Amino acid sequence: MSGFFGVVSERPCISDLFYGTDYHSHLGTKRAGMATFDNGQAHQNIHNIENSHFRPKFSKDLAEMTGNVGIGIISDTEAQPVMVNSHLGRFAIATVSKINNIDELEQDCLSKHQQFTDLSIGRTNPTELIALQITQGKDFVEGIENVYHRVKGSCSMLILTPNGIIAARDNYGRTPIVIGRRGNDFAVASESHSYVNLGYETCYYVGPGEIVKVSVDGGLQVLRPANEKLQICSFLWIYYGYPCTEYEGINAEEVRYNLGRLMGQRDDVHADFVSPIPDSGIGMALGYSNGRQIPYKRGLLKYTPTWSRSFMPVSQSDRFLVARMKLIPSRAVMEGKDIVFCDDSIVRGTQLRDNVKMLYDYGARSVHVRISCPPLVHGCTFLNFSASKTDRELITRRVIEELEGGTIRNLEAYHDHTTPQYARMVEVIRQHVGVDTLKFNAIDDVCEAIGLPKERICTHCFDASSYGD
Repeated sequence: MSGFFGVVSERPCISDLFYGTDYHSHLGTKRAGMATFDNGQAHQNIHNIENSHFRPKFSKDLAEMTGNVGIGIISDTEAQPVMVNSHLGRFAIATVSKINNIDELEQDCLSKHQQFTDLSIGRTNPTELIALQITQGKDFVEGIENVYHRVKGSCSMLILTPNGIIAARDNYGRTPIVIGRRGNDFAVASESHSYVNLGYETCYYVGPGEIVKVSVDGGLQVLRPANEKLQICSFLWIYYGYPCTEYEGINAEEVRYNLGRLMGQRDDVHADFVSPIPDSGIGMALGYSNGRQIPYKRGLLKYTPTWSRSFMPVSQSDRFLVARMKLIPSRAVMEGKDIVFCDDSIVRGTQLRDNVKMLYDYGARSVHVRISCPPLVHGCTFLNFSASKTDRELITRRVIEELEGGTIRNLEAYHDHTTPQYARMVEVIRQHVGVDTLKFNAIDDVCEAIGLPKERICTHCFDASSYGD
């Protein structure tokens, strides 16, 4: 995943840009960058942040990054923003994207005698590839539409020009772009919470496929109207989004609370209290406590000062280390108790299995796990959630293969929570992770908790349902 932030201001923008970009740190842990323009002069800095947080890496660069317009990004993939000089003029570009046909597009560019300069990740930089697609247009709008037509996957972007920012949301709106305003100043962001403490207020949600430009002189201009079809990623509310952010005007923490409340109202398990697996299980556990009418307590606590979100590291050994070290059990709270633990999802199952063993070791009498989303049956083909999350790594796929006699088939039956195949799958997962009971919310629950109709939410990872490529 990645998150970007941009500022156009009547005054030097670097302070807003620095803090606004930093507020996207929950979306990436590998690379980060910022770019500004000052009277046509470009400034750019990119750093590896795998062993350090964003702020200490970039604080030394602030003095040299002058200008009233700038963009920044925190990414789990390539180095960006990328600086470009073309017939469209000088610009910087940052993208939140997943390009499934990158080889095809790369060969097309090479056949037209275009060249790639950034191979820092050992392959073509996807953001540079997007920039080359844009420069094939007669203007920015035609160039961005070229991206919409040719990229299989998704791509949202910020384009920084000397006098403003062009924001383009991917064709089906799978990733969000929101705009805040402070007088004549604008902030453009992936996450709406990122500009609140800087004095901006949300004024516009960019629609699917929409292209807008913000500038101090011109205000907010729509360069291409939004498409009708929306397929925003449901997992933004379930897990990736910061709790106080809003997508389509819908608060992430409220959705997590609703998912827990719905689960609690329908559950019948005996438990002394409900506890979250922090952090993304907190909202759900609070909702479950209200819906089930049992106390909320913290049996597990996350050590937040230094440990990152455990989905980020690519290697399995690193994931195990982060998952184990960041969570500290409280024996005094758990000993001799029947406990419901709420979490956002089960991906590979290994992390939860290790956590469950720790819970029993610290005195829990019984452990009942409740998951806010449905089982993940399909890997995401639209967003870079994790570089290593293939279908084969999903615990559901391994279980289905086992239940289907060594082949992957009848997937539709495992999407539906009312079928016997679904029930058998959940039971095998329960045995694998070693809990007393295990339940997931259904897809209808996700739609109800978010408050959007299913056709406007991407649920591909649950049931392979989606628009587009």
